[in-house]
Amino acid sequence: MTDYQNILQNIKRYVALSEEDEQDFVSIIKTSKVKKRQFIVQPNFVCEHQTYVQKGAFRSYFVSGEGVDHTIQFAIEDWFISDFNSYIHQEPASLFVEALEDAVIHQIAYKDVEALCDRNPKFERFFRLVAQKSFAYAQKRVLSNLGKTAEARYIEFQTLYPSIVKRVPQYALASYLGMSAEFLSKIRKRLADKS
Repeated sequence: MTDYQNILQNIKRYVALSEEDEQDFVSIIKTSKVKKRQFIVQPNFVCEHQTYVQKGAFRSYFVSGEGVDHTIQFAIEDWFISDFNSYIHQEPASLFVEALEDAVIHQIAYKDVEALCDRNPKFERFFRLVAQKSFAYAQKRVLSNLGKTAEARYIEFQTLYPSIVKRVPQYALASYLGMSAEFLSKIRKRLADKS
């Protein structure tokens, strides 16, 4: 049987679950293995799932009209990732979600989550709290991008998420931080020379 303890523990950080609640939630999970560089979401297709990362690393990104990719989010173990705008509104996605490593994921479909929330308010509360937390983080990131230097943004991210810095390619990290890979390389060299 697939191990759902991690995703259940994630939910229990927000709401208490009975054994029946756990079984109800587990019944809507689809588990898959994903290869490195495989996409689980692509533009122009409706994003049908929220994805929980059991094992591995992912990034979501969009490609500008000039062909430049912009990383929006990373996700490692115990994080959710999706094109949330597409998922929530059930309209075509604008993001790619790509595996950066071989991975194991748990996916929950939009229609199943809606039905689960209708019959069990605990899950409605869980998804609301997670959405609020995500929105607050997104606002904090925008303010950081507007108010901090590139070096300060890198140092802040490295301090908060050292394991992500070690696991994701430099081009993806640079894209997330709003700079070129070459510029990030210079920042890293300058910081290494200081220490």
